[in-house]
Amino acid sequence: MKTPYVQATAALFVALTATAHAQSVQPGLWEIQHDMRIPGQPDISAQMAQMREQMKGLPPEARKMMEQQMGSMGIGMGEGTALRICLAPEDIKDDVIREGDTEGDCTFTKVSRSGNTWRGHMVCTDPPSQGDFTTTLHGPAHYTTEATLTSPEHGRIDMKTDARRISGDCGTLAKTPR
Repeated sequence: MKTPYVQATAALFVALTATAHAQSVQPGLWEIQHDMRIPGQPDISAQMAQMREQMKGLPPEARKMMEQQMGSMGIGMGEGTALRICLAPEDIKDDVIREGDTEGDCTFTKVSRSGNTWRGHMVCTDPPSQGDFTTTLHGPAHYTTEATLTSPEHGRIDMKTDARRISGDCGTLAKTPR
């Protein structure tokens, strides 16, 4: 049920989340609205809506199993195209992302910080892609990221995320795997 575009969004989201973990970000349940554009491909929000409808049509036991499986990977479904993750205190105690740091299948390079904004380059292996990102920390419970990546399979991928902390309690959602 997971399309390549949803997989790409989840993988890149986990990677981009790391850029905002520095200082001042509060642990807890975060909801990330995302917009991912791949020229020539259907809008990711349409695919997310289709996946939601498919999940609604599943028998309750199958839907619960799918939600548990996503939760065990540290991903939950929010409203619309939003994804939810749990940031544990140990995830955010580190200093800013540094040159050579890795997150998931992505390695960060050319990382710089000016005030509350981080810029850099990232190279990811799954899905194979690379490009530039800018993350702005608006406060301890809100950050935004813009990234432009290129992928041999998909070409140019433009992403925007708007992340907001919605609760100090993650409930049943597992901590995002590191």
